[in-house]
Amino acid sequence: MEGACSWWAGPRLRGMNAELIVTILCGLAIAVGVAGTIIPVLPGSILIGVSLLAWAIWGGAGPLGWVIFAVGMLFVVAGMAASAVLTGRKLKQHGIPNRSVLIGVVLGVVGMFVIPVVGLFIGFALGLLLSEVQRTRNFPAALKSSGAALKATGIGILVEFGLACAAASTWIIGVWINAVNG
Repeated sequence: MEGACSWWAGPRLRGMNAELIVTILCGLAIAVGVAGTIIPVLPGSILIGVSLLAWAIWGGAGPLGWVIFAVGMLFVVAGMAASAVLTGRKLKQHGIPNRSVLIGVVLGVVGMFVIPVVGLFIGFALGLLLSEVQRTRNFPAALKSSGAALKATGIGILVEFGLACAAASTWIIGVWINAVNG
């Protein structure tokens, strides 16, 4: 008698080993992490880093797994740091206080529930604009500073996304090397 649960697993799943399952799950998590750098409601770069670590530990690649983890983490950390620095620098250049960004984030979260799919972005932009109108008491100046804040945020997101893609590509190369040499 085969295992008690082998009757439902089918021939494809019976041959899967733990390393393959870890690799598949890490790949899915890395894909969600890459998407999360663009869609703020999903976990982003941190999920990529955790997935790289999990693959290094349980993916069966040995020392290669740790090299891939180290290189991938360089991209992850660089992306998070570059996003924060670029965005922060631009916001300071335009004199936009953290309060305006915080109000934008709060209204973005509210917008996410009010308007599915695009509510987060609309809420953030609207909250930022309203806060800047209240702060400057000048609609054209508020519009200009809000536009600058949105542009700075967009640039930060794109940089983090690009480096998250580089981390994901590093992992894909590691999986390929491990498969060829394994």
